[in-house]
Amino acid sequence: MSVEKIAAIKAKRLAKKRTTIKGHDDIGLGPDLRVMLDFDVDITKDIIKRERQWRTRTTILQSNGKVFGKNIFAILQSIKNREDGRTRPSHSMVTTPRVVPPKPTIPQPTVYNRYDQERFIKSREDTEGFKIDTMGTYHGMTLKSVTEGTVPKKPVATVTPVQQSSRTGPNAKLTASQQAKQRISKTPIIVIPAGQSSLISMHNAREILQDMKFVSTEEKKQTGAKRDNELLLQRRKDGGMTVPYRVVDNPQRLTQGEWDRVVAVFVMGPAWQFKGWPWDGNPVEIFAKICAFHLKFDEMKLDKNVAKWAVNVLQISRTRRHLDRATLMVFWEKLDRHIMTCKPNLRF
Repeated sequence: MSVEKIAAIKAKRLAKKRTTIKGHDDIGLGPDLRVMLDFDVDITKDIIKRERQWRTRTTILQSNGKVFGKNIFAILQSIKNREDGRTRPSHSMVTTPRVVPPKPTIPQPTVYNRYDQERFIKSREDTEGFKIDTMGTYHGMTLKSVTEGTVPKKPVATVTPVQQSSRTGPNAKLTASQQAKQRISKTPIIVIPAGQSSLISMHNAREILQDMKFVSTEEKKQTGAKRDNELLLQRRKDGGMTVPYRVVDNPQRLTQGEWDRVVAVFVMGPAWQFKGWPWDGNPVEIFAKICAFHLKFDEMKLDKNVAKWAVNVLQISRTRRHLDRATLMVFWEKLDRHIMTCKPNLRF
């Protein structure tokens, strides 16, 4: 072979070598490669042992609050009834003569004539049944009178003593009870403890649940705040909408209809807190129907009864007030989930 041919072969080999990937780079490690691979396998096994499965492909498709049976079964039943109605033969086939509708007469357009204006007076006054004043004007009227209109005031009817006595009779009580049944309140009720050792009371419930900031009862008393028998909180949701919640600390005054609207209770720990409650004051049955919470400082020891009951524990710091909002947001999330599942007829 000539020198030029050998040089061409060398150049071709070098060009091909630049475009290829060199393999088996770790062959030279020898036994050290095996030690590294075994070490990697041991670490991987240790990591896999400490893994905990959070959700599976089945649980991630399940919904906690939505009940599909009511809607899906109703749709399937309607489809089945529709199909049965199509396939079922009709026993009585009565043929009715077809009535040919009369042909509508096409109105002839009116030809405009500048010398015959009286013919168009009727068409201008005809407003198709609407009370429209074609000759009216808004000149000299306010915006309120234009939008609301001028409605004549109804005369005030004077009530005679006979009529007043008939209204206050037994029929009036029946009418009031019927009106009360028609207007059932949908405001949820939250019960808090009346004890002095509870972190939440009627003094600071508004600051904790509505303003999302913990203020102790002693601080509220020092400012001269008065204790209310009950509170009406306005919870602000996303979008600027507010939802009312009623807060009470004396559940003995609640009626049976109001007990149906109780959605949450703050637990102190002793079982005597539920004396006189429905369900025989059994905390297990109460917490199965009402969402229970326990508010405590993070360094305090958890009460033994709270530890064994189905109670959501909310821990707050004594000094770090910037953490209060995150903890109290957990309270509202769990309460919304409970109302959606157990009492969706209430306003929340």
